[in-house]
Amino acid sequence: METPVCTKKGPYVVEGEEGKTYYYCTCGLSKSQPFCDGAHKGTRFQPTAHKAEKSGSIYFCGCRTSKNGALCDGAHKEL
Repeated sequence: METPVCTKKGPYVVEGEEGKTYYYCTCGLSKSQPFCDGAHKGTRFQPTAHKAEKSGSIYFCGCRTSKNGALCDGAHKEL
């Protein structure tokens, strides 16, 4: 597997908790999107850790093309 799977053409909105670390799925194979469940095993992908700076909405990338790491940057609008 060379490219990640686009699981959603838009962000996953998660209510985050300040100081908590979330492990974002970079491969797109996880059954618990947008979070890693270990489905990347055997691929070149690894989860990305994202620590919430404050409590509130976090917009995780669903298309896997964001230039902003785990966070949505609107790249899905170009798909």
